[in-house]
Amino acid sequence: MSDTERHSPPTNGSEIVQLRAWLDFHRHALKRKAAGLTQQQLAQTLPPSTLSIGGLLKHMALVEDNWFSVVLLGNEDAEPWVGVDWEGDPDWEFRTAADDSPEVLLGLLDDAIEAGNRTLDEIGDNLDLLAKVESKHAGTPFDLRWIMLHMIEEYARHNGHADLIRESIDGVTGT
Repeated sequence: MSDTERHSPPTNGSEIVQLRAWLDFHRHALKRKAAGLTQQQLAQTLPPSTLSIGGLLKHMALVEDNWFSVVLLGNEDAEPWVGVDWEGDPDWEFRTAADDSPEVLLGLLDDAIEAGNRTLDEIGDNLDLLAKVESKHAGTPFDLRWIMLHMIEEYARHNGHADLIRESIDGVTGT
């Protein structure tokens, strides 16, 4: 299936099949929102917000890597996130996305999705697997089920943002 082809998750299946299908649905939705846009269009915002579709692509690459690699597996940050002064520049990925080409932004997201999928393939259907990193608020580890639900929520929320931004760029809706 191409990144611009819309598909619907199955109407039945095991919990892991459903969660992965909905995650993939929302991953593809964000890529469809970015399809065919230039670097300048990917950097365009819808004032007063400073969000851009390019920023959302880069942010979701960070989110994928953070939750599936850093939090779940306990790995260190990878490139390009390693060395970023997040306290000094908490919106670094959003701010710097305007400097990146569509190929770089989509490549970052594709690489992060592929890495997340490899992790999920290795784990299998063990949704009770506990992450290596604990919640800062609860002091307990996340389980994979929570992470999957959070990833779906994160994409769904940002896909709504991308809907509005894309419509303001070229009038495209419903992608």
